[in-house]
Amino acid sequence: MNILVTGGAGYIGSHTSIALLEAGHTVLIADNLCNSKRETVEKIMRITDKEVTFYEIDVTDVQAVDVIFSNCKIDAVIHFAGLKAVGESVKKPIEYYYNNIVNTMVIVKACLKYRVNKFVFSSSATVYGDNTTVPLVENMDLLPTTNPYGETKAMSERILTDVAKANPQFSISILRYFNPVGAHESGLIGEAPNGTPNNLMPYITQVAKGKLKELKVFGNDYLTVDGTGVRDYIHVLDLADGHVAALNNHSEGVHKYNLGTGKGTSVLELVKAFEEANGIEIPYENIERRPGDIASCYADVSKAKRELGWIAERDIISMCKDAWRFEKNFKE
Repeated sequence: MNILVTGGAGYIGSHTSIALLEAGHTVLIADNLCNSKRETVEKIMRITDKEVTFYEIDVTDVQAVDVIFSNCKIDAVIHFAGLKAVGESVKKPIEYYYNNIVNTMVIVKACLKYRVNKFVFSSSATVYGDNTTVPLVENMDLLPTTNPYGETKAMSERILTDVAKANPQFSISILRYFNPVGAHESGLIGEAPNGTPNNLMPYITQVAKGKLKELKVFGNDYLTVDGTGVRDYIHVLDLADGHVAALNNHSEGVHKYNLGTGKGTSVLELVKAFEEANGIEIPYENIERRPGDIASCYADVSKAKRELGWIAERDIISMCKDAWRFEKNFKE
């Protein structure tokens, strides 16, 4: 198939583009490069030895999106494009609501106009809000989320669900990610955020590299194994494979899947795993909780295994080794 990947130069989008190309699909990437780099597209082509068509556009731009759809025969869309930092969304709610919701509506309208009926949406475990029952299951009621980022994902899910009801031919897979970490084994691409990292693993790797002095651990008084937040860390390559599996699901309507490992790991457990995997000590400081964070979040992944035949295969040590290999190779 010809797949349009919005946000395809980003962390998850780039690894998924590689998985798509290796599965025999053709990839078109649309990205405004606000939190990614043009060179990533070149690295995707270098890794796969295949061509990628790249459009540097903002997918909130109706006319720019229409040009892509009118000029290309697109069979499916994987929609990653969006702002994604939980803490930043609390400080900049308008930017998050506008960007993340408008771009979803623009892309879906183009799909309907050009009869592109297969759509995979990049959602998040944050849509579960402050559900205290773990593991989190897809049929849970979505509680009000604890941050605007999560609200944009929950609202986008509702929009997509209503669109599917009104357009029975539309097949939508909503993938609720847990915490992607790691990098491609080549060391050529990985998580390389602009500015100070908002996610834990790139913060750890930048401390290991000496770029940052120490890790800031947000909160050590949660009701968890060691007081630090517990998350379900999944290797980005396993996550990418989940998107390929979702494209192979041909059922009409809306299908929601958790993509995680089903196992929770605390911040300090991840730090210790990184130290063990790479032989590097990570200094850290405990500071106050971050706005919008919850204590514990991990997935029930049985539905994805049952319906998509997909499971996460890589362990936490592999995630730490691959993330560090990329960081060592990465040049600003």
